[in-house]
Amino acid sequence: MILKWFFDRVAALLGLLALWPVFIVVLMLIKVKMPDGPAIFRQQRVGKDGRLFTCHKFRTMTVRHSGSTVSVAGDSRITPLGAVLRHYKIDELPGLWDVLIGKMSFVGPRPDVPGYADRLVGKDREILKLRPGITGPATLKYRLEDEMISDYVKEKQHSGDKRTAQEIAEEYNNQVIYPDKVRINRYYIEHYSFIRDIQIIVCTVLGKKMKFNGELI
Repeated sequence: MILKWFFDRVAALLGLLALWPVFIVVLMLIKVKMPDGPAIFRQQRVGKDGRLFTCHKFRTMTVRHSGSTVSVAGDSRITPLGAVLRHYKIDELPGLWDVLIGKMSFVGPRPDVPGYADRLVGKDREILKLRPGITGPATLKYRLEDEMISDYVKEKQHSGDKRTAQEIAEEYNNQVIYPDKVRINRYYIEHYSFIRDIQIIVCTVLGKKMKFNGELI
């Protein structure tokens, strides 16, 4: 893990130095297109050893909203610019700062909000032994998670389900997606490989798929 720690710090610093023009452009776009709040979204997430930390992203939603942490494609809370940032994962770039200061890693389980992290029991809590990642095998598999949930919602509503879109989305996330992410992250921890970390980063940047635990993600 020493190599992982060293790589995270160096790569995060280089990434911030190389991408600062992108940060400036995105910050300006957010201030112009979404002037009702800050450009950087901050939220408490569960990190290594279950400790809370402040996660940073580019803001993609309206400021004045309330609702679930589960979002779907076309969610009225997500602005048009925000949808683009989320689709291409540009909203995750401020996470480089969280990696640089040691709160996150490039590769690892995604940081959960406290309510979801509390669901981890038994051996599943081993996921909290690692720093959460900007990307990871579960992130690769569910890179289009918003669209996947949206398709499921439409299918259920087409078949006559009278529940709200948010209720259906939360059911799908809680019963299907989240348990599968836990399974994938458990395997990642139990079969850790720095070379696989590099492969995951490359596939994330290039939008490619890779073989992981016998499945294509």
